[in-house]
Amino acid sequence: MESGLDHRSARALLEWHIALGADECIQDAPINRYALPDAAPVSVRKAAPVAEPLRAQIVPMVEVDTVAAAQRAAAAAGDLAGLRAALEGFEHCDLKRGARNFVFADGLAGARVMVVGEAPGREEDLEGRPFVGQAGQLLDRMLAAIGLARDAREAERGVYITNVLPWRPPQNRDPEAGEIAMMRPFVERHIALARPEVVILMGNHACDAVLQRKGILRLRGQWAEAVGVPVMPMTHPAYLLRNPAAKREAWADLLAVQARLRGGA
Repeated sequence: MESGLDHRSARALLEWHIALGADECIQDAPINRYALPDAAPVSVRKAAPVAEPLRAQIVPMVEVDTVAAAQRAAAAAGDLAGLRAALEGFEHCDLKRGARNFVFADGLAGARVMVVGEAPGREEDLEGRPFVGQAGQLLDRMLAAIGLARDAREAERGVYITNVLPWRPPQNRDPEAGEIAMMRPFVERHIALARPEVVILMGNHACDAVLQRKGILRLRGQWAEAVGVPVMPMTHPAYLLRNPAAKREAWADLLAVQARLRGGA
C-alpha cells in the first residue's frame, strides 16, 4: 500500500522521531526476545571449553662425544684439502665462534720438515696464517739458520707449518686439555697426509697433542716418534723471546734436526 505522505512530510516526520530519541525502526507487533532460543545475554552464555595449554616437550640434551666425532671427520679426509674442509666445518669446538679466521697451515705441503705449534695468536688470527707474529719471525730466522724456509718451492728446503688449534683462544690463553684431545685426531691425520720426514713440535701443547706427554723442558732435544715419523720437541719461539738464554739449547736442537735430514743420527 502506498503511503499518503509526500517526501517533505515523510522527512519532517522522521526528524520529529529523531528529536524524540527514536534510534531504530520497530515492527508493528512487539517481540519477546527472552523467548528466542538465541536471545540469552552474552554474559550468561556457556563459554566454550578452553583448550588445555600445550605442555612444553622437554627434549633431553644428547651429549656428543667430540673426540669420537673428530676421529670420524679426520679419518674421512683423503687429502690435505679434504682435511682442511673437515676441520673448518667441525662444529664442536667453541673456539670457532670467537675467532676471526680459521688458521690451517702455511708453507710447502710435502716438505721434508713439518712444524707443529700450539695455537694462533692475535696476528695469526687476523692474517689467517700460523706463526706470523714476533714468535713466527723468530721461527723463520731459526729455520733459515739450517737452510730451511717456509716460502721455498723445493721439498728439500721447504717447511710445512701448522698448529694444534686452528682457532685463536680468547686473550691468547693456553689451549685446554679438552680442546687438545678434540684436535688430536686432526693433528695426527695432518701429519699422516703431509708425510714429512721430520716433525718439530714447538712447545708444551704440541707435545701434549702429538706425544701425549708434557714437560717441554725435559722433552726438548730428545728424538721421539709419532704417527710413524721422527719428532723433535723444541721450546716455543715465544718462550725464547722471553728467555734469550734458552736460544743456545734451541740451536742445538736445530742442529740435531739438520743432522737427521742429512742422514745422521
